[in-house]
Amino acid sequence: MRFEHISLQNFKPYADADLDLRDGVTVIHGLNGSGKSSLLEACFFALYGARALDETLDDVVTTGEDEAAVTLSFVHEGASYRVERRLRRSGERMQTASCTLSGPDAEIDGATDVRAFVTDLLRMDAEAFVNCAYVRQGEVNKLINATPAQRQDTIDDLLQLGKLEEYRERAGQARLGVEDVLSEKRGALSKLDSQIEEKEDAGLHERLNELETELGEVDDEIERFEENEARAEETLAEAEDVLDSYEETKAKIDDVEADIRELEETIREDESTREELREAVVERRERIDDLEATLESAVDATDLDASGPAALDDDALEARREELDSAEEEVREDLQEARQRETMLSNQAEKLRERAAEFESRAEEARERAAEADSSAADAEERAEARREERADVDDEIESLRERFENAPAEPGDADEHRESVQADLREVRDEIADARAEMESVRERLDEATALREEGKCPECGQPVEGSPHVDAIGEYEARIEELEAALDDLRERRDELESRLETAEALVEAETRLGNLREKRSLLEDSVADAESTAEERREEAASLREDAAEFESQAEEKREAAESQAEAAADAAERVADLEEQLDGVEAARERLDRVETLREQIVELESEIETRRERRETIADRNDERREYLQEKRERRDELAEAVDESRVETARENKQEAETYLENVEVKLEELRERRDELQNDIGSVKGELSQLESLREDRERVRERVADLESLHEEVSTLESTYSDLRAELRKRNVETLERMLNETFDLVYGNDAYSRIRLDDEYDLTVFQKDGTALEPEQLSGGERALFNLSLRCAIYRLLAEGIEGAAPMPPLILDEPTVFLDSGHVSRLVDLVEEMRSLGVKQILIVSHDDELVAAADDLVTVEKDPTSNRSSVDRVDDASLAAVAAESDD
Repeated sequence: MRFEHISLQNFKPYADADLDLRDGVTVIHGLNGSGKSSLLEACFFALYGARALDETLDDVVTTGEDEAAVTLSFVHEGASYRVERRLRRSGERMQTASCTLSGPDAEIDGATDVRAFVTDLLRMDAEAFVNCAYVRQGEVNKLINATPAQRQDTIDDLLQLGKLEEYRERAGQARLGVEDVLSEKRGALSKLDSQIEEKEDAGLHERLNELETELGEVDDEIERFEENEARAEETLAEAEDVLDSYEETKAKIDDVEADIRELEETIREDESTREELREAVVERRERIDDLEATLESAVDATDLDASGPAALDDDALEARREELDSAEEEVREDLQEARQRETMLSNQAEKLRERAAEFESRAEEARERAAEADSSAADAEERAEARREERADVDDEIESLRERFENAPAEPGDADEHRESVQADLREVRDEIADARAEMESVRERLDEATALREEGKCPECGQPVEGSPHVDAIGEYEARIEELEAALDDLRERRDELESRLETAEALVEAETRLGNLREKRSLLEDSVADAESTAEERREEAASLREDAAEFESQAEEKREAAESQAEAAADAAERVADLEEQLDGVEAARERLDRVETLREQIVELESEIETRRERRETIADRNDERREYLQEKRERRDELAEAVDESRVETARENKQEAETYLENVEVKLEELRERRDELQNDIGSVKGELSQLESLREDRERVRERVADLESLHEEVSTLESTYSDLRAELRKRNVETLERMLNETFDLVYGNDAYSRIRLDDEYDLTVFQKDGTALEPEQLSGGERALFNLSLRCAIYRLLAEGIEGAAPMPPLILDEPTVFLDSGHVSRLVDLVEEMRSLGVKQILIVSHDDELVAAADDLVTVEKDPTSNRSSVDRVDDASLAAVAAESDD
């Protein structure tokens, strides 16, 4: 798998960037913070999306932008693919707007589906990609710092051994499940045996014959009593028919008598209603007389020309109402005009008063602002004087600091560089002290061991008897070496103390240099502050004079507005008097209309009362006709009652009552007996059913026992097969891990030998539990944590490269692996170890790694580059750009690095 092209839009520091990625070693070079690592992060993000980020989507989008896009083209096993991810802000959060992947016979849409496709295509998820091929910045020591168990999980997952463990666990779970079911089925089989034995001992067939014989006897008795019961029920039915007929006739007589009483009551109520209606007619006639007298007085109060209420008609009323409407309309028009004039004049007077008050307020405000301007000018003059005094103090301190640099080891501006030089010397001395201490501790341990062996009579080096051994002088060499190391440590400690003293002086000069710069900046600010204060004082004095002139002008305008307001107020008072006159005329028109309304209301009440009298007269006549009809119907009801009373036979009814009582007494007794017999029959039938059910259950239990026996046999066979499968997966995983560990150990030693060949270390041991041990040339075993920082980094890179080789060579000779990516691998390396890293890169290329991408700010790595890409950040826009260095320039850079 190889990257071909990456295109970025608003991704981290890149506004717009395109880069072709070629085969071989590509070094992405630039200063720290220029955005080199962001190019590789974009490739990783294009493949796996948000799963590849240690941050949120909001953090990868360029600050201030709402959209971003990353497009990656890559080749895998000869096929070309292109994946594009676009981000867009939605509300407060950044979200994936679209994600597509295209390739041979593949068009994938959606972030989840694309990530799943890439994972399946490369046979590794984002975490496996990082552990295998992508050494991210700051994670160069990730595998070496991991525990053996963590290292084992990581490498097993990359080699797909985790699947075997997963299958073994599944097989183990299946075995446990089979054991649970098998135990359950064995228990069920034992339970079935017990149940069958219990039922076979119960004598179910003999019990069934006894119950069926007794059931036949009970059925005969029930049949005899049921025949007697039927005859008694027939007698009871005949008696009940006679009594029902009697009761029915009696009920009819009662119904007729109820109807008679109801008709008599209704006639009485209607006659009472007719009397009430007559009284209502009389009362309304009296009210009409009163209303006619009132109407005559109301007509006289109007201006109608009529000889009396009787001669008054609707036309006269309507004509009078039209006269009043016309008069009212004329008065209202005049009133509206008068009110508008009054409102207008009053508003004008009020607005003029408000304007006068406004001008007075503005005059007062101008006087206050003039006073504030005078006060502000005085404050500015005082501030200018204070800044002049402060400037003089700053000048004195600047002069004092300049004197401190006269005999100092650095000039102003060089103090920071001088301090860094001293710090570098001090760090070097401290490292030398630490190395000397470590060596002395190692020599002391060897001396102690040699002394103990000599005391036992054995050689301190080989452990053989001292007699005849050529190595008896080793103890003296150790003691001499310890004396040399102690002397060297004393010299180094003196050098360290001297450098620490020089560092204190250098740090004091840095502080003085920083303070001198701050004071110069402060003096410049004070100069500006004095000039600003003097300018402010002059401007505020001029502003105060101008404001006092404005205040006088505002006072004059306020007086003019007050005089105009008084004139408008007098005109408004005259308009108000006109409004009062017109409102009085309008009240007179309204009173005349109310009198006219009174006449019309009285006439309407009289007409309504006449109508009510007519209605009540008609109701009296209707009620009288209805009562005549009810009296005829009442006579018919009385005749029907007499006919029903003659049809009743009292002696036949008495006989029927006696027969009914005898039949009911027998039925009660026979019902009790039948209930007892039926209960016994039900009990016998239930017992028979229960016995038959138990016999059926016995047969069913025998069938179940046979099925369970077969199931137990099947489960025992399955348990044996699953147990075998579980052990097979476990043995296969152990065997594959052993093979892979041996191969990985060989590749790791080959890679490490390239880096540290003929040096202090001889080999690396990787055991089956992925525990790592480094052996020195003398055979001393060291934990990886005991190596120096640079050695640990190279050790870890060697391990990562060995894992990469194992994965690449383990797939039938093909190498569909992703590019080997090293992000800032020199972070923990000194200059000596960087050259070893270059050798490691060259070795990986010679082993057939098609594409190696290295991000670094170290110039020495340029020598290993087939392609050099430079990254620069514009300090003004804070945006990064990429540029490919041509072959001639790359050769020049490499030559310069070699020099």
